[in-house]
Amino acid sequence: MAALDSLSLFTSLGLSEQKARETLKNSALSAQLREAATQAQQTLGSTIDKATGILLYGLASRLRDTRRLSFLVSYIASKKIHTEPQLSAALEYVRSHPLDPIDTVDFERECGVGVIVTPEQIEEAVEAAINRHRPQLLVERYHFNMGLLMGEARAVLKWADGKMIKNEVDMQVAKARLEETDRRTAKDVVENGETADQTLSLMEQLRGEALKFHKPGENYKTPGYVVTPHTMNLLKQHLEITGGQVRTRFPPEPNGILHIGHAKAINFNFGYAKANNGICFLRFDDTNPEKEEAKFFTAICDMVAWLGYTPYKVTYASDYFDQLYAWAVELIRRGLAYVCHQRGEELKGHNTLPSPWRDRPMEESLLLFEAMRKGKFSEGEATLRMKLVMEDGKMDPVAYRVKYTPHHRTGDKWCIYPTYDYTHCLCDSIEHITHSLCTKEFQARRSSYFWLCNALDVYCPVQWEYGRLNLHYAVVSKRKILQLVATGAVRDWDDPRLFTLTALRRRGFPPEAINNFCARVGVTVAQTTMEPHLLEACVRDVLNDTAPRAMAVLESLRVIITNFPAAKSLDIQVPNFPADETKGFHQVPFAPIVFIERTDFKEEPEPGFKRLAWGQPVGLRHTGYVIELQHVVKGPSGCVESLEVTCRRADAGEKPKAFIHWVSQPLMCEVRLYERLFQHKNPEDPTEVPGGFLSDLNLASLHVVDAALVDCSVALAKPFDKFQFERLGYFSVDPDSHQGKLVFNRTVTLKEDPGKV
Repeated sequence: MAALDSLSLFTSLGLSEQKARETLKNSALSAQLREAATQAQQTLGSTIDKATGILLYGLASRLRDTRRLSFLVSYIASKKIHTEPQLSAALEYVRSHPLDPIDTVDFERECGVGVIVTPEQIEEAVEAAINRHRPQLLVERYHFNMGLLMGEARAVLKWADGKMIKNEVDMQVAKARLEETDRRTAKDVVENGETADQTLSLMEQLRGEALKFHKPGENYKTPGYVVTPHTMNLLKQHLEITGGQVRTRFPPEPNGILHIGHAKAINFNFGYAKANNGICFLRFDDTNPEKEEAKFFTAICDMVAWLGYTPYKVTYASDYFDQLYAWAVELIRRGLAYVCHQRGEELKGHNTLPSPWRDRPMEESLLLFEAMRKGKFSEGEATLRMKLVMEDGKMDPVAYRVKYTPHHRTGDKWCIYPTYDYTHCLCDSIEHITHSLCTKEFQARRSSYFWLCNALDVYCPVQWEYGRLNLHYAVVSKRKILQLVATGAVRDWDDPRLFTLTALRRRGFPPEAINNFCARVGVTVAQTTMEPHLLEACVRDVLNDTAPRAMAVLESLRVIITNFPAAKSLDIQVPNFPADETKGFHQVPFAPIVFIERTDFKEEPEPGFKRLAWGQPVGLRHTGYVIELQHVVKGPSGCVESLEVTCRRADAGEKPKAFIHWVSQPLMCEVRLYERLFQHKNPEDPTEVPGGFLSDLNLASLHVVDAALVDCSVALAKPFDKFQFERLGYFSVDPDSHQGKLVFNRTVTLKEDPGKV
């Protein structure tokens, strides 16, 4: 019971279950860690967050003089010591000062207690280091020693958190490489006298020899590809079936909604096939019926189509369950798989001991595997394991496990289901995939990929890895998004503050912008974590050319034109795209009563204010008229309720300093203004957000304007229609809209600060 309590305690401190079990095997370390945790809890009076827990483990595992335990725990619990560099300095200090008492003033100075390193300081230090090595960095690119940059930044900021420095280095280096790519492309355009986008299109990056991938049928030329006596004959048969065609696949698990990282995978897989006149399958890896839901299948298909891609064929791993089972039987017959009865906990981790059932007779495993199929074992009581050791040290990965959950397509036919490690490469083989494109974390499974195909003497595709795409200020895991929904922080998977593809669509991000962003990031091998503003820049580039203009007022102020020049309202022709009037016009009414933004008027303006004020007329956009203040109407509380103005033709006097937007006879709409959902760049990083990602929520991430006024040109807009509200930003019609009440989501602000003078 004590061991179970200690295990629970250690995992609550942030240790993995495997690490906690290893710690329990060391009685001295276990006792010291328990004592450290107990003292910390007494100091805190509450539970220990994981960032503090990891520091306590570091203290317990490295402290030799146990007399100093209480002293150092008090500093960690009070967060006076809160980073690994501080802990290392503290341990060194007590080691070099063995005699009592400790001079706390000297100790705190030597350990950086009270020193605050801001994200801005880290950003500046990293930027300075990059600038010193920029030429070398841009020439050597992915061969450049990134440790040099981190070392120089750390030398300047001794007490900065190492992970924060690394994240900042990764982000700034990626940005520097993107800027250099843009600069070189722009230079080529100027020198060649051609017009082209500054960034190579995705098709150009993926076409032909650009990636140095193997040609179909030449798999054996790939470094690390395993050649067997059957390889060349299998490749010959493969070419007869495919005709030398490039074949890729996008293989999502239907247990969640696709996010921005999947957009890169979709673009890479579908894009590589398209760029090389090939085909791409959309294959659902539906091997875990417990987590799969029909809505996820539909949403994934919708998002692939939304990004502009059409699968050659939609397939399912379950299409091949019969063949996969037959191959599993063949593996057993060849002595390469066995039925094992170790439980899940015993199978976890790396460098585990061999299973006691590894060498059981082949005939016995065949009978037991058939018994698994017939439902004679409970869940977790038996698995089928393959006899191999993977690159990461994982031994004998599981090929089949028992699950008594009906499958969405096969119903109750099966009670055993294949794992990813077993299914993935064999489905690729069945579909004669030429290039199996995976994210970098699957590199450790490459050996099992080749081993399994060759063990069964079937066609073996080539697995290629590329870096994942992540964004700062984002959480994309299914489990954490479900927590956000459950706590009411967001409405659902498509809440516009999230970075799921359905959320980005709802917010108004055009698919072209997401594809352009993936092209700007490039087909990198290294994992890339980008700033959201780089994605937003791609959104603006597309919407600037595609979103017609309209006028909207969010915080309205009523303006009465006392000398309106007509007996009734005038019809004003407004260009849909002022920079290109060939794209047409729309008509809006201009009446004696108009509404302007409350911020566009000030009774007592500060220096530099150029909009409406006493003695300072302002132009009304598109009307050809200038208004001048005559009277301010205030309510009982002294708040300005309306303005009375006179108007004149713009060409009848001095040009005003500014022209403002306005509405007349408007529609009343709801407008939702979104900001970042999280306050920190890395909300899941316990060193940056010790309280966990839910503690990092930006409570001002959504502001709803219930009574926004929008010109009547948008009256017939449909969900997902997009507009630029002049001087405010880009907006998209939300599906919550209904007859009589349009709802708009702000997609992005304009490049210019909408509040500037």
